[in-house]
Amino acid sequence: MSQQNTLRKGFTRPAFTSIAITTVILFAICAVFVPSSLDPISVVGMMPFAAVLAIASIGQTLVIQQRGIDLSAAGVISISAMGFGVMYSRWGIDPFTAVLLCFGISAVVGLANGLLVALVGISPLVATLAMNTILFGFVQLITGGAPAQAPEVFSQFAQSDIFGISTLVWIAIVTVLVMALLTSKTVSGRQFIAAGANPAAARVNGVRTNSSVILAYVTAALTYSFAGMLLASYLQNVGVQVGNGYMLAVIATVIVGGTPLAGGKGTIIGSAIAALFMSQLVQMVLTMGAPTSVQMLVQALTIAVAATLQGVSGNFKFKEKKKPLHPSQIVTTDTESVGVHHMP
Repeated sequence: MSQQNTLRKGFTRPAFTSIAITTVILFAICAVFVPSSLDPISVVGMMPFAAVLAIASIGQTLVIQQRGIDLSAAGVISISAMGFGVMYSRWGIDPFTAVLLCFGISAVVGLANGLLVALVGISPLVATLAMNTILFGFVQLITGGAPAQAPEVFSQFAQSDIFGISTLVWIAIVTVLVMALLTSKTVSGRQFIAAGANPAAARVNGVRTNSSVILAYVTAALTYSFAGMLLASYLQNVGVQVGNGYMLAVIATVIVGGTPLAGGKGTIIGSAIAALFMSQLVQMVLTMGAPTSVQMLVQALTIAVAATLQGVSGNFKFKEKKKPLHPSQIVTTDTESVGVHHMP
């Protein structure tokens, strides 16, 4: 019996196991009931968008892990996608310089979000929603509402494939694995996780929690920017509303992937798998001929179900860990317990 207990304690189930199993079940359901959603053409068309969503979800995962939320994802994706195209096609800026400028603008946006939340004390919901509105205003200002075209060399790269799999998928896989390793296998990454899990304890141990929050928002903005430029390159021609659908989609992906909105923990790989799940779910709904309103309803219901399951799971684990006190640890009067002490 003791050997079995030792084996159980030594084995830790990966945090992304549940979403991985759920994704397999979804594909099995699609194969039986909506097989056309798994046609090669459909899958090839869906995967690049799943890759873009996976990259964007990395940043949101880090922010939620630090007990925040970032509603500026859609604005950063839009201004990066459109700004990338405008700089090249209208202002004549070199494509690689345009990439650096977009990253720089996004880093400033992330820094502003982080400072407003960590130092000024503004609610993440308010600060990032306001930033999102500002960004969409700038998109309208620099584009005049007209579409923009990404550099052809970038479009050819984004639309290419390696071993029959979209290049964007390979980029997403590498990005997700690198970020997952950085947050789980490095000292700085473990300190970052500790700051989100228990800020008070982290501060006692010398971890700068405000710096972790700011870093989360800056990194998030950079991942959104990367996702936006990849999306622009893949589509080649993008409009001002290109990032609109990502505000809800990124949050849904992170929650479904196993990161609770309460923060404190998160799984980047889980969020990436959830990006595939959400993309295929949308593909299934669209293949069935449902309108966009139904698509949004399905996303909202998926968030609700995932959040509910996380809450139930969290309560169950809390009760499971709770152990009754040994009688020798309780000092009582005739009417009530007055203290807990460790007695010899």
